Amino acid sequence: MGALGLRRRATGRLRSTSDALSERDQRLVWRIAALLLDYPTEQTLGMLRDLRDAAATVSGPASEHLLGCIAFMQATPRIELSALYVETFDLRRRSSLHLSYYAYGDTRNRGMALLRFKNAYRNAGVALGEHELPDYLPVVLEFAATTDAARGYRLLVTHRAVVEVLRLSLHDSGSPFAGVLDAVCATVPGLDTDDRRQVAKLAAEGPPEEAVGLDTYALDPALHPHVDHYPEIGERR
Repeated sequence: MGALGLRRRATGRLRSTSDALSERDQRLVWRIAALLLDYPTEQTLGMLRDLRDAAATVSGPASEHLLGCIAFMQATPRIELSALYVETFDLRRRSSLHLSYYAYGDTRNRGMALLRFKNAYRNAGVALGEHELPDYLPVVLEFAATTDAARGYRLLVTHRAVVEVLRLSLHDSGSPFAGVLDAVCATVPGLDTDDRRQVAKLAAEGPPEEAVGLDTYALDPALHPHVDHYPEIGERR
């Protein structure tokens, strides 16, 4: 997905973590979801038929979840789809696609959280475009699908509760994009006790409202080369 600014240099291996989905299906779900959750450009909309055909090859319920969103996007005029996308993901604080936003909002404390994403990309040999924050879910999904499945998987597992909050928020609003999050959640372990506790906390409190600006010093990976610890595949945290 060149529009997201990822330049690929390395490929990671991933052991399947789901009884229902093979490694191939996990990667395919991530790739399709990355495109469906990004802003609906003319290029993306022109790919919907190919995405539908690819989604149909995925095993289990993840296929139906993706196909439902694709069908909606195919049937909706672009101007309406664009307006819905902005309303859903840009104007609603509880359905932001920026994963660290849920816990930290636009505060200085968010800097180290963003650094973990940035270092994961850097250590995989990826240069991220300056126009996008590294915790943007479509970027994480594309990274997992096309560049380093192991590191991408770990990012998703580490932020499992946040992905669940986003999924629930989209279902609560009746969003046609909710099925895409259902499909993504099918590629990672289910919620454990700690996850459920965090989901309840994030859902009840919402992102912090104090907007004091991000700490740009903290966002420089060269200044924090060792901040890249994530659970191994199969490890919860």
